[in-house]
Amino acid sequence: MADLSVKICGVDFKNPIIPASGVFGYGREYEELFSLNKLGGIATKGTTLNRRTGNLAPRIAETPGGMLNSVGLQNPGIDHFIETELPYLLTKDVTILANIAGSTPDECAEVAAKLDNTDVHMIELNISCPNVKQGGAAFGTSCEMASEVTRRVRSVTKKPLIVKLSPNVTSITDIAKAVEAAGADAVSLINTLLGMRIDINTGRPILRNNVGGLSGPAVFPVAVRMVWQTANAVNIPVIGMGGVSSGKDAIELMMAGASAVQVGAAIFTDPFAPIKIVEEMNDFLDSKGIASVHDIIGTVKPW
Repeated sequence: MADLSVKICGVDFKNPIIPASGVFGYGREYEELFSLNKLGGIATKGTTLNRRTGNLAPRIAETPGGMLNSVGLQNPGIDHFIETELPYLLTKDVTILANIAGSTPDECAEVAAKLDNTDVHMIELNISCPNVKQGGAAFGTSCEMASEVTRRVRSVTKKPLIVKLSPNVTSITDIAKAVEAAGADAVSLINTLLGMRIDINTGRPILRNNVGGLSGPAVFPVAVRMVWQTANAVNIPVIGMGGVSSGKDAIELMMAGASAVQVGAAIFTDPFAPIKIVEEMNDFLDSKGIASVHDIIGTVKPW
């Protein structure tokens, strides 16, 4: 058995595989299928200050090589998470990343401040949300907005802070360097790519929100490219995600520079995907005689 353990921002993970935010809820349903203790970590469903009902249906649609979603951050709110979901998760031998979001920097900071008094291991800040004070543009689409929200959250918590980056930008490295300078301890990427499909019979977009986030195997090459670019641009850990569906995919992202890997849409087609990916990674490392997963991080050799 290869050593699959990793350490990110001083936090230990028994293996580098983490179900991504939004696909795993708070883990309760999957506990019926396998022990959550087999995972390296869990990124919880995106949580906001107050309860959100999300967008109107239809809000999920299949596409070739992936899926579109515009669920709209449906969640029970941070107080419910702290009182009901987090105590359950903390009974498991798994690292918990609390994914948070908000409509303003102050709202994001208020959510983070509430988590600072808990035993959650890390905070993952989603900056793909619209900033209502800036005309609805996503925080993560400009260095200035990304810096502002990161700085506000950093000021209210001592927890390790991961900033989840949007790929819908001209230069992912500029955004990554901006949040690093503003106090991020790590970055995770990529979030979904903005996409759209149209029902040619009705002439209307398939999603009620018109556009949504594209995830699944179709986005994997974009994720590899952006993880590689970011890992070579910042001095903080990178957590990779985007279309990962196999152990080989996870290995590829780690060779590109990721210290851990989140798994998203693959869980919808196979709920056992994270467990299988851990096993496939171990088999690959054993077949190559590689003793530790650390030995593959950032080892890609560009031409």
